[in-house]
Amino acid sequence: MSDQGLRIAGLRCSVEGKEILKGIDLVVEPGKVHALMGPNGSGKSTLAFSLTGHPKYDVTGGTATLDGESLLDLAADKRARAGLFLSFQYPAAIPGVKVPNFLFAARQAVRPGELTPAKFRALLLEKMDVLGMDPSFLGRYLNDGFSGGEKKRLEMLQMAVLAPKYAILDETDSGLDVDALKDVGESVKALRASDEGKNTGFLIITHYPRILQHVTPDVVHVMMDGRIVKTGDADLAHRIEREGYDKIREEVGAVA
Repeated sequence: MSDQGLRIAGLRCSVEGKEILKGIDLVVEPGKVHALMGPNGSGKSTLAFSLTGHPKYDVTGGTATLDGESLLDLAADKRARAGLFLSFQYPAAIPGVKVPNFLFAARQAVRPGELTPAKFRALLLEKMDVLGMDPSFLGRYLNDGFSGGEKKRLEMLQMAVLAPKYAILDETDSGLDVDALKDVGESVKALRASDEGKNTGFLIITHYPRILQHVTPDVVHVMMDGRIVKTGDADLAHRIEREGYDKIREEVGAVA
């Protein structure tokens, strides 16, 4: 069996002594979009932070590999260098740090010395054009005074610049109005269509299926009480939209 993919097996994780993840099995293949859905408190964001190495999240069992390399043996920065990216639900504002300076530092951190500043700026402008972003972003401080939609679009630009192998988008649709949500969805589709992004595997974590109206998932998983209780295709997300999570809970006998 190929070792390609973001492969999670039997993953268990505790936060401050309380077990949140209770044995997660999940494989995200290159070039595929997986959606992870579930009610609030089910453990979705805990999975994201445990995979990316947040020190608050204590992995107590199971494995997680990225194209055959164990993630759990790596520090958080080395997980990023291996090709894992996390888009935050609430990106932080850093007044005084210009957007291009931050993005150049991020690129240097995961691919040191690969691009000169001049070549990086050319890449940055190219990616902004792909995403349909106004060049005025480059004159602003990182997320300072940004709307929710602007913050999320900047996360998409960061992802485009870093060109990860696997991207986890944690509640990317949180707090967005209809137009901003459409913009983010179009950004993800544009990245998937690019040469660097066509083989990227996506794990889109969401409570509501709104963003999935703009980015069609190949696979949908439902998480409840720290476990994945149901897996299906895009129709599963539509069903949740119609019926809510209670019907799924009844079917699988999960405890919310």
